[in-house]
Amino acid sequence: MMYGEEKSDSLIVAANLANNPQGAESVERRSGAKGNAEQPHMRRTQSRESMSQRLSRVREAAKQRKKERFTALFHLLTAEALENAFLSLSRKAAAGVDGVRWKDYAENLKVNIADLHRRLHQGSYRAQPGRRHYIPKADGKQRPLGIASLEDKIVQYALVKNPECSLRK
Repeated sequence: MMYGEEKSDSLIVAANLANNPQGAESVERRSGAKGNAEQPHMRRTQSRESMSQRLSRVREAAKQRKKERFTALFHLLTAEALENAFLSLSRKAAAGVDGVRWKDYAENLKVNIADLHRRLHQGSYRAQPGRRHYIPKADGKQRPLGIASLEDKIVQYALVKNPECSLRK
């Protein structure tokens, strides 16, 4: 598991053993690994667990209880995941039916995310209807677009499009 708890291992020296063990040939040293041999160290407080660790527990439970359906995954939807989803959204995207733009929501981000998180977990959050907008097509007709509200985009991104929150293997 990447970025898991750190452990100290004993020193390992990579070497090719000589063909003749009697000492006529010496041991050939190998060069170091290429690519991303070292992963950056990420420190976490003891009380905080990463999204991937929570997903690992869900996967293990799914493997053990194959006939059970997992329908309530809101416990994976943390305020941190919602904030990351918000920061991943386009800052220039059109406003939805509520008229809230990215910069307006960002002005009071912590309070807005906390309120959205609370409403999601209480079950009082309701997706708003999409704002209908028409764009002209080359043949003279119009193509309808449905523009979601900003909070709907945040929830959708956090649950589906964010790879850390998806349950794909």
